[in-house]
Amino acid sequence: MAAISGHCTYRPHKFPLSSAASSSSGGALRSSRISFASPPSVRRNHISCQASSVTSPPSSSVNGTSKGEMKDFLHISDFDKATILKILHRALEVKALLKSGDRSFVPFKGKTMAMIFAKPSMRTRVSFETGFFLLGGHAIYLGPDDIQMGKREETRDVARVLSRYNDIIMARVFAHQDILDLAKFATVPVVNGLTDYNHPCQIMADAVTIIEHIGQLEGTKVVYVGDGNNIVHSWLLLAAVVPFHFVCACPKGFEPDKETVEKAQQAGISKIEITNDTKEAVKDADVVYSDVWASMGQKEEAAYRRQVFQGFQVDEALMKIAGPKAYFMHCLPAERGVEVTDGVIEAPNSIVFQQAENRMHAQNAIMLHLLGL
Repeated sequence: MAAISGHCTYRPHKFPLSSAASSSSGGALRSSRISFASPPSVRRNHISCQASSVTSPPSSSVNGTSKGEMKDFLHISDFDKATILKILHRALEVKALLKSGDRSFVPFKGKTMAMIFAKPSMRTRVSFETGFFLLGGHAIYLGPDDIQMGKREETRDVARVLSRYNDIIMARVFAHQDILDLAKFATVPVVNGLTDYNHPCQIMADAVTIIEHIGQLEGTKVVYVGDGNNIVHSWLLLAAVVPFHFVCACPKGFEPDKETVEKAQQAGISKIEITNDTKEAVKDADVVYSDVWASMGQKEEAAYRRQVFQGFQVDEALMKIAGPKAYFMHCLPAERGVEVTDGVIEAPNSIVFQQAENRMHAQNAIMLHLLGL
């Protein structure tokens, strides 16, 4: 994975778009690619590209497929650095286009997406459905009772049937094996909308948000405070690809998956720390990140977890230790007064709603990449 180099500038909503596209009779931009003149990274009110001081290892392949050409989006670490950065900056580009009011770019026109929800979610459903629609496509919602994947019908059968009706499949499920099986048997791209193991679309949106507000992801310090859950796993997998400093501060016994931590550390790309000391962890942080202490499927443990996680709430005092430059992020939904105070969420340096909005734009960019558009 070669380091990205070059230099360019960026001002919001003024992207020079290039494509080999031709306009349809309705004025819609049909494009096989829509890109920056050079790949950017944002710095507060502008984007500047910088050469990385870290040289990534050579791109590997999975099952004979280049990391930049994977059929599915299941784990961030399935892709190389260049591809991840390309997707992140594509998200910024298409976001700017939509924010400008331009609705002529409809690369998903005539395409359908099947959305499988074993786990319900407001953000995942609305961001995928709205995003796909805004770029010309049609999304079909399949709720927990519509398929009962793995119960009423085997996952491999669902994958092959939906592939014959749709151009792409998104699934939000419990067991990680379900998304792996779905991708194995589907003949169209599969996007991981969340599993108990990881949540790659969320972290891609978070990365877009960090680039928007800080200027770049590389070299930043991101401190997660709370349970070592699927959010942490995706941060670790991103850290195995793009260089930054990632710290997870969690109670003893609630650390992230050991193999995932080792994978990120052995990649030798980012500085990875797992600690039980929140105050030491957040010092000089660029981002302090939190999530609910009890995720969906763990609510029976909520009372117990509230006791164990005492001292791991992100409050005004902890943010003060982090310093004035630190932003607060949360993947939502939040339990205000539990893992984070109301004051922190509503503070000027809270960017939780910006990152929620960026779910749609990051996911659009992921799907554009997978569909080769």
